[in-house]
Amino acid sequence: MKIASNTLKGFLIHFLIIITLVVGGVLLFFNVYLPNYTNHGESITVPDLEGIHMDEIEDFLVKRNLRYEVNDSTYTEKYDPLTIVKQYPKAGARVKENRKIFISVNRVKPPTVPVPSLVDRSLRNAEAVLKSNELKRGTIKYKPSPFLNLVLEMYIDGELVEAGKKIAKGSTIDLVVGDGYARSTFDAPQLVGYDLEDARFIILGSNLEVGLVTVEGDTAGRKSIVFKQQPESGDRVRIGDIINVWIAPESDTLRLGGDDDDAQALLND
Repeated sequence: MKIASNTLKGFLIHFLIIITLVVGGVLLFFNVYLPNYTNHGESITVPDLEGIHMDEIEDFLVKRNLRYEVNDSTYTEKYDPLTIVKQYPKAGARVKENRKIFISVNRVKPPTVPVPSLVDRSLRNAEAVLKSNELKRGTIKYKPSPFLNLVLEMYIDGELVEAGKKIAKGSTIDLVVGDGYARSTFDAPQLVGYDLEDARFIILGSNLEVGLVTVEGDTAGRKSIVFKQQPESGDRVRIGDIINVWIAPESDTLRLGGDDDDAQALLND
């Protein structure tokens, strides 16, 4: 019985020793070896790579214990060709040493895009379409047309261009748009000799605007006649132009504008 007791005791001692060694080994592996092997607890702040040229990126990242991989290419006028325009992880992120940073590089030549169809679009809409296609709106020239700010023609470097032609992204397109006038100019109507209400009717009916009305003499209770206008009858005007008139009592119009044959004829009617 004594021998059996000693044997059991020895077995238990050896078992406890084995358990202690196993547990100790596991603790050492997870708390000492593994953290040192994986740099657990150590991290690096990702630098800002945007704008750095590809010739410099290798040394720049190696010095910081990081790597890189070109993920794709794109184009922007903001940066020079072969410079980094995007990165992942973003600048400021915390990563482990030897982490790979994915980058997007600016192309040497801009990609081409088709000229969008802008003719017969409004100027505002055309500007939005150009922006969405990463193109620039250049100068605007007006051309006689009944449709105000309607795109009539497109030009690049002074040459007429049609929709669909391939051009470099970022190109500038000049636009020719309508000035909103059915006719570029026409003769101002004859107003001298008419009373003010008739003159207003003629002005508005000619798609013109009534401007300053200057009163000469006492018109209270007396018929007032236009004896002068500016622009004068026959002067070239455009739709929307302002016509200024001068009025006076009918009895005074001959004194103020008696040399106007048309006015004299109207007053004699």
